[in-house]
Amino acid sequence: MLKLRSEFLARSEFMYNLPQFNFIEIKNKTLKILQNRKFWDALLLIVLICIAGFYANMAVWKYFPSQTQAFLQYFKMPESKIASQPAKVYTSDVSYEQAIIDAARNVSPSVVSIVISKNLPTYEEQWVNPFGDLGPGFDFQIPQYVQKGTQYQEVGAGSGFIVSADGLVLTNKHVVSDNKADYTVLTNDGQKYSAKVLALDPVQDLALIKIQASSSATAGLSANATFKPVILGDSSGIQIGQTAIAIGNALGQFSNTVSVGVVSGLQRTISASDQSGKFSETLENIIQTDAAINAGNSGGPLLNLKGEVIGINVAMAEGAEAIGFAIPINMAKRDIEQVAKTNKIVYPFLGVRYALVDDQIKQKYNLSVDYGALVLKGSNSEPAIIAGSPAQKAGIKEKDVILEINGEKITTGNSLATMTQKYNVGDKITLHILRDGKEQDIDATLGERSS
Repeated sequence: MLKLRSEFLARSEFMYNLPQFNFIEIKNKTLKILQNRKFWDALLLIVLICIAGFYANMAVWKYFPSQTQAFLQYFKMPESKIASQPAKVYTSDVSYEQAIIDAARNVSPSVVSIVISKNLPTYEEQWVNPFGDLGPGFDFQIPQYVQKGTQYQEVGAGSGFIVSADGLVLTNKHVVSDNKADYTVLTNDGQKYSAKVLALDPVQDLALIKIQASSSATAGLSANATFKPVILGDSSGIQIGQTAIAIGNALGQFSNTVSVGVVSGLQRTISASDQSGKFSETLENIIQTDAAINAGNSGGPLLNLKGEVIGINVAMAEGAEAIGFAIPINMAKRDIEQVAKTNKIVYPFLGVRYALVDDQIKQKYNLSVDYGALVLKGSNSEPAIIAGSPAQKAGIKEKDVILEINGEKITTGNSLATMTQKYNVGDKITLHILRDGKEQDIDATLGERSS
């Protein structure tokens, strides 16, 4: 009993202590809130948001059913469909990656491997006594190699690419410069053809060869056979940082190897030589790229993302990583046109050796100008003016500084050789020169320089 009564008292005390509500005061405050304009503005805004959300939700489900279904299916995919899906050719959803795939696929049939073969001497090892018959103590022998004959064998390989439907192939000059060697073209589909060297560029490391339909190595090739040529781009608009794709016969054994990088630099000047050291050349206005260019890639194309050829791979830097070089394709277009018409390549020719004037040359020779081409002898005392050349006929002398050609300045970025290539054989030009501290004009007629 006592326990129950205590619980009742506790409950009664609780009820007694409940808060007392003043309903008149609550009514007045409520009326005050309802009379406040800000309250109605906020309420209206909430209603409008709810209505807009409702219609937006309806629009998504009505006009984008495939997207919403795909979203729901993402969380629920039948296992039976996963197991039964057939294998598909990989297609990238990323446009950049797909562009590289398309460029490599479209151009690869036009890229060829060039195999170099020739007769080389063979040797036989023989043991001989270098002292002859001199008695005891001199009766030992040493190996000596004696030529036994010759053997026809492969001695090198390079790359090239087809530039006309009748089988004209552009490559590097150093790949096909041996006039005692034979050249064989291997196409991407495994066919083998003999090739003839048509022309070597006398200035650039470029050459054009022709697939021979009449050779015994071209069994099954008709006289009207056609090949897929590449699309030549425009190298004048190349930008540093744009994607560069190189294709070639890497190391002479991995045909149509694709590597990707960017254009790392423009208008480079390099001195390049082949592995034998017999071929050496200075190349100007060259493209630098970090797309891997290995031995055997020489002569292969450098592409943009459109699959257009923007350069001809030519060299790599020794002792460095990811530094390769390519000749801009615009330098080769005139060669292709000339060979197609005349089977030879000719250049306008002035006939001087020179050094481009910079701050160092200016100080060394105490010149009053910081631009131009200083006419000098070669490093091995070759004459500054080539005998019988247009320069000699025009009266150019050693130590003259050729400042301008037809009013255009000669600079380190716009060399004398680059400027003369803008003209044709037989064109008359005006040379503005500095001689003995005085400036004057001399007229000259460009001659012909060919391989």
